[in-house]
This record gives sequence, C-alpha cells and structure tokens, in this order.
Amino acid sequence: MRRLVGEETIRRFARNRSLQVGLLMLAMIAVASLLGPSLVPYDPLELDFGNVLQAPTLQHWFGTDDLGRDVLARVVAAGQVDMQVVSICVLLPFLIGSSIGLVSGYFGGWIDLLIMRFVDILWAFPFYVLVISIVGALGPSTTNIYLAFSLVVWISFARIVRGEVLLARRLEYTQAVSVLGYSHARIMLRHVLPNVITPAIVFMMADVVLTILGVTSLGFLGLGIQPPTPEWGVMIADGRNFIQDGWWISLFPGLAIIFVGVTFTLIGDGLDDFLRPKA
Repeated sequence: MRRLVGEETIRRFARNRSLQVGLLMLAMIAVASLLGPSLVPYDPLELDFGNVLQAPTLQHWFGTDDLGRDVLARVVAAGQVDMQVVSICVLLPFLIGSSIGLVSGYFGGWIDLLIMRFVDILWAFPFYVLVISIVGALGPSTTNIYLAFSLVVWISFARIVRGEVLLARRLEYTQAVSVLGYSHARIMLRHVLPNVITPAIVFMMADVVLTILGVTSLGFLGLGIQPPTPEWGVMIADGRNFIQDGWWISLFPGLAIIFVGVTFTLIGDGLDDFLRPKA
C-alpha cells in the first residue's frame, strides 16, 4: 500500500510541469546565490573609475555602473541579500500567522472574536502603506524590515489557517480525538495543524512574490537595505539617472526580480495542484 502511494506521488509530480520548472528555476537561484560570488571575478563593492558606464562586454557581461562596479557581481551579491531578507520576511509571518490562526479557529468564542477584530482593523489598511509607514517611522535597517513585514504579513496566514481550522473542527476525526481526552495542544499540533496547513504553504509561495516586490520597493525608495550593500531595488533606483547612457544598470536587477517572481509563482501553482486533495 505504501509503495502504491509513493508511485502515485511520483506520477503526480511527473505530470506537474509547473512545479518541475519552478523547482529547476529555484535551484538556479540557489546555485547563483551560493556559488555566484565565487565565480564572478569582480568585487561588487570595488570602484573602477576607468571603466565607468561600460556597456555589456565579454569582460563585463552585465556592464558596469556609474562608479565602475561590475553589474553582474552586484546583481549576484544583491540576490544573496534580497533572498535572505525575503526568506525571513516570509517565514516569520508564516509561523506567527499560522499559530494565531490555529489558536483563534480552534478555541473560538471571545478569543476568536478579539483576534479577528484586530485582524480586520489591520486588513483595512493597504499592505505597502503599512510596511512603508513602519519602516519610515523606525528608520531604514534590516531589522526594521523584518519587523515591518512580520507585523503586517501574518494577517493573511492567520485568516487562511483560521478558516481551515473552523472547517476541521466539524469533521469526525477532530471530534473523536476530543472525546479521547487528548490535551488541546496535542489535538491542535498533531491532528488539526497537519490537515489545515497546506493552503497556507501554497499561499506562502505567492507571498514570496509580494515580499520580494515589497523589499525591493523599499530599497528603491531609500527605506530598505542601505548602500553600499548591493540590493536590487537600490540598483534600479541608481540606474534611473543613467537610463539612456547606462540602461543595463537598472535592466538586469529588474530582470532578476522578474525571474524570482516567476519562479515562486510556478512553484505556488504547482504545489496547489500537487497538494490539492483528490475528489
């Protein structure tokens, strides 16, 4: 029986082109982030005023910027920074929101009422407005970016998990384990959470796309990662003044953002098909 389940899983994965392509692209991002800096023969922070605004050549594949820095080296280094920040900005809200949604949906009553009214208040404000307001008030720093996204993004995960828990509470297996006298913690963590977390995981892939746009937008506005640390949003902002003579300065970090966005969109669509229960 276990072998049949494993074979069926393999067949479903083999038919899921979206997930396969997305994972392949994710592997390329991981390799570029881990090995890229050691393969590019330039320091992303090194100034070279003899090669200012050099168009893409065999020596500098992505050209150089207004300070003579190699754009390819900076794009790769910025990928490390942005993906690290995005990973934390997604995982923290996922853990916080899933936990709050689980507690809210499981216990219900006044606990659920208080939590969801607070969620509704925050939900009324646009996502980017809240993030920009928090970072703008606290000041631009990596820690404040983590804090801003953690305070805002958890709302979506809480709503998703709470809705799934409300449905799970009515099912027979939940009622059965309650009759057996198991503790609330055991029921929530071992019996309810594994059956309701799938939609939140799928949404997390889509949230990566929103978060990468949010993080790079903060960098573009001067509220994100501060120079001289390479960051895609900052690079795009720096290239605005040289859009005619140095179009490549903004183009390649922009393409990197698009590549990451497409990657996680494909993974999210693929996971939705792969993990969706069969009718």
